[in-house]
Amino acid sequence: MDKRFDLYLHELIAWNNKFNLTAITKPEDIRLKHFADSLALLKVFPLTDERVLDIGSGAGFPGLPLKLACPGIRLTLLEATRKKTEFLKHLVTLLQLKNVEVVWGRSEEYQKIKKNSFDVVVARAVAKLDKLAGWALPLVTPGGHFIAYKEEQVEAEAAQAAAAIAAQRGRLQSIEKVRLDDSEIVRSLVIIAKT
Repeated sequence: MDKRFDLYLHELIAWNNKFNLTAITKPEDIRLKHFADSLALLKVFPLTDERVLDIGSGAGFPGLPLKLACPGIRLTLLEATRKKTEFLKHLVTLLQLKNVEVVWGRSEEYQKIKKNSFDVVVARAVAKLDKLAGWALPLVTPGGHFIAYKEEQVEAEAAQAAAAIAAQRGRLQSIEKVRLDDSEIVRSLVIIAKT
């Protein structure tokens, strides 16, 4: 793994002592439950040079690990908590990342200026799928995708969100299951196409 992941891990632990960025604090847990989890997407959905938006980025997941693994993407990190945006800006500078924008704000407001602007929108541990559809899909360009990182058992939640997804011109393309490294943890990636 890229040495910059070690730097990221170090900074996350250091800042977490001051700001409570994550409840996951052991290095091996951060590697698995944040880094490997964020990168699970790449096993089922390759990224090259897309415009990617990470909604509710928090401490940078999944956006920053995706950027480290796929340097060609143009990444926007959208986060509503000011202290987290400060951490994200610090990391972007420290890791010398190009084509990364950190935005302090909420998706409902951001939609007004960036409607239909992103090829791929991702969200991890943010909200239920019906709410996420309303926040994410308006930001996806037609022909693009919204991908939600969810728990292994997501089928019922996806079914309940069907009307909300359709209302935003979304179509459930697939639910992909990815096991995280050699662990028992299985991540569901809900891939929704914007029509």
